[in-house]
Amino acid sequence: MLERFSKFKSKFYKPFARILLFLISIVIVTYLLPKTGKFAYEYQNGTPWKHQTLIAPFDFPIYKTQAELNAEISAANTLHRHYFEMDTLLSSNITKRFAEDYQKFVTENSSDYELLQNFYSQDTTYYSLIKSTIIKSLEDLYSTGIILLPEANIDAPPSFELMLIKGAYVEPYELSELEQRTSAYKMLVNNIVADLPVKEDDIIAVVSNFINALQLNKYIEANIVLNETRDNAELAKLKNNISLSSGRVLASQRIIDQGEIVTSEIEQIIDSLRRKYEANITSDTDYYFILAGQFLLIALMYVAIYLFLFYFRRDVYQSISSISFILLITILMVAFASLQQFFVHFPFYIIPFAILPIIIRTFLDSRLAFFMHVITILICAFFAQNSFEFVFIQIPVGLVAMFSLFRMSRRSHIVRAAMFIIITYSLIYTSLVLWQEGTLKNVNLLMYAYFAVNGVMLLMVYPLIWIFEKLFGFLSDVTLIELADTNHPILREMAEATPGTFQHSIQVGNLAQEVAYKLDANPALVRAGAMYHDIGKMASPMFFTENQAGGLNPHSELDFEESARIVINHIDNGVKLAQKHNLPSQIIDFITTHQGTTKTRYFYNSYINQNPEKTPDISAFSYPGPTPFSKETAILMMADSIEAASRSLKQYSDDEIDKLVEKIINIQMDEDQFINAPITFKEISQAKEVFKNKLKNIYHARIEYPDIKKKK
Repeated sequence: MLERFSKFKSKFYKPFARILLFLISIVIVTYLLPKTGKFAYEYQNGTPWKHQTLIAPFDFPIYKTQAELNAEISAANTLHRHYFEMDTLLSSNITKRFAEDYQKFVTENSSDYELLQNFYSQDTTYYSLIKSTIIKSLEDLYSTGIILLPEANIDAPPSFELMLIKGAYVEPYELSELEQRTSAYKMLVNNIVADLPVKEDDIIAVVSNFINALQLNKYIEANIVLNETRDNAELAKLKNNISLSSGRVLASQRIIDQGEIVTSEIEQIIDSLRRKYEANITSDTDYYFILAGQFLLIALMYVAIYLFLFYFRRDVYQSISSISFILLITILMVAFASLQQFFVHFPFYIIPFAILPIIIRTFLDSRLAFFMHVITILICAFFAQNSFEFVFIQIPVGLVAMFSLFRMSRRSHIVRAAMFIIITYSLIYTSLVLWQEGTLKNVNLLMYAYFAVNGVMLLMVYPLIWIFEKLFGFLSDVTLIELADTNHPILREMAEATPGTFQHSIQVGNLAQEVAYKLDANPALVRAGAMYHDIGKMASPMFFTENQAGGLNPHSELDFEESARIVINHIDNGVKLAQKHNLPSQIIDFITTHQGTTKTRYFYNSYINQNPEKTPDISAFSYPGPTPFSKETAILMMADSIEAASRSLKQYSDDEIDKLVEKIINIQMDEDQFINAPITFKEISQAKEVFKNKLKNIYHARIEYPDIKKKK
């Protein structure tokens, strides 16, 4: 059942998933492209017009710049007079409440103000006189108006103008004509004192105390407040009356000639033509033809990617995760470039396009990285003002990025690459200005600032590499170096539990790394794989010779088949331990392949010698495999066997070492251990020479130090 599913997956699932990924990418990139149709004039303020004479194809308005519109909107906000509304019912409500409170207060406190019970006139007491005077003052005050200013206008000057709504009428007022709560209380008290016809000093003193006790500030409320609905409507009407254009260009009118300097006025006209053209095509059937053309163009570029993978990187072509990775990072770069559409003066050159070739080079290879960089830059050129200059600058920058960050084993390498990229940007830009202008006077110094920001943003590649590693299961050199660190928990446990195996692993790593450098393999991957290839021996360390001490050998009490089974099991134990500690699958490959399908030769030969009449079960003495399927795993198999066998040499002469290396590797070749690995006979011969030289350096003869002879 599993075999049938595997065949189905290989025959239908992967091709379908591959095509679906490409189609989704094409649709997304097409959607991101600017829908400008044939009107793609490139211009830059202050530089000569490089195209043919531009004639207006139709009538169109000259749109104001955003700065001009912002200035007019700001002026409208300044000139706008806020609309306030007077509450005409509040005055009667206040006086009614005051009358009720006044009567209650007089009833409760009449004994404290006995003089006020006297009659001021024949039918009027002082209490009645004061009450009527206060009510009249309140009515006058509310008739004038008490205004509550919004927080934004709380410090408005007396000349502050506003519109006051009184019923069906609207009248202009100045703030000085109205009262605010702080001044209204003073005005109320002053009016009461002025209107009271009381002249006797003793009565005036009692009246003053009485008025203070009434706490008249409780009856001061704003009856003029902002009418937000009307105010917003009037402000919106004012803004709507602002014209979006400052003139008009007629059809067939000349806009600019070739070689003429692009001034800010001409730039505004050209931009207005672009906006009008885009507005026309979005409501026309031509828009769908433009969309179809963009889709077809992007599809052709993606077909080129598909064919490149199919013919030159079949391993990537077969990996859905690798295809997803390169398509995702391409879409991300195009998405960043598309920001140019949403911001008028977006600094296009701060986008670190060099991140794409660096990351693809880190996980895959240089050819694919450069190819994808070129494709991405060609697509992103649709967003640039000057497409030719953009492409001319970005392609060399991508090359420099790959060359300067060939191996990223230290953080300082990224900083160095960023510096090289900033220098490359600056040199190419300066060269283009000198070529086009013939002088440095027109150099835009701001461009160098953009290049510097670009270099700083390039430092994002470090966390991005970690993110892509986790998403797609890749391994970078930085991660491999971290894995090969002997302070890793597994390796520290290994050094404690199986010290002999630990030392063996270090020596295998040294040998394999030298061969990897010679054969242009990945030395960091080989070394990391070497450090973990025998971790399965920690399950039963004493069953392996390098960990035995004092002549104790537990195999002496077991039969040869059982001993072989225990030794072979270190592969399965190693895989389980690696999975438990979440080691990458690329490292686990070294555990499963470092013995391939070879035999546990010691126990196999011993069994035959002891039982010449029996036919041995070869499967009981053979490792489960698989055989190495990469150059790195093949190198490790050779290094592992050679390092282990070299410990059994009785003499470390050059001749003995040469014979050992030739014998070990020839046996592995005879047993077809390298048949699935992409390694040639020439590379195997080169590996042999490296192994021989390295072993001779390790086991070179040393002179014997003489003892000091005693004097007789």
